[in-house]
Amino acid sequence: MRRAWLQSFTWAVIVETNRQLCVPKGALHKHTSDSYEPTRQLWESLSRTMMTLAEATDLCRRCHRLAPFCNFNGNTFVAVIRRVIVDLALPPDQSAALRSLAGHIVAGTATPEEQRMFQQV
Repeated sequence: MRRAWLQSFTWAVIVETNRQLCVPKGALHKHTSDSYEPTRQLWESLSRTMMTLAEATDLCRRCHRLAPFCNFNGNTFVAVIRRVIVDLALPPDQSAALRSLAGHIVAGTATPEEQRMFQQV
C-alpha cells in the first residue's frame, strides 16, 4: 500500500523531536554543519510523496545515517516511524512487533531476514 506516510512530519517536527529527546538527557541539541542541510533537503523532497511503509522506513534509516544532529539521530527517526505505525491501529501485539522491526531497520541493526519480512508487510 502506497501512502504519504511521513506527510505530517515536517522538518520542523523532526527538529522538535530531536530537541525533545536531547533535553531530558542534557544532551546538546544542535545540528551538524555537514549533514544537516543535505538531510533536510532529502527529507523535504521525499517525506510528502507516496511510498510503501518499507520505503518510508528506509527514508528514516537514510536520514539517521546522514546524522543531521549532534545527538540522538537514530532515536529521532525511529520515533517518527514508530508514530506512523501506531497510527495504523493494529492489534497491540502486531503493532509492537512492527514498531520493533521498523526501529531495527532505521537503526541499522535488522538482519537481512528481518528486512525481507518487513518488505512483505
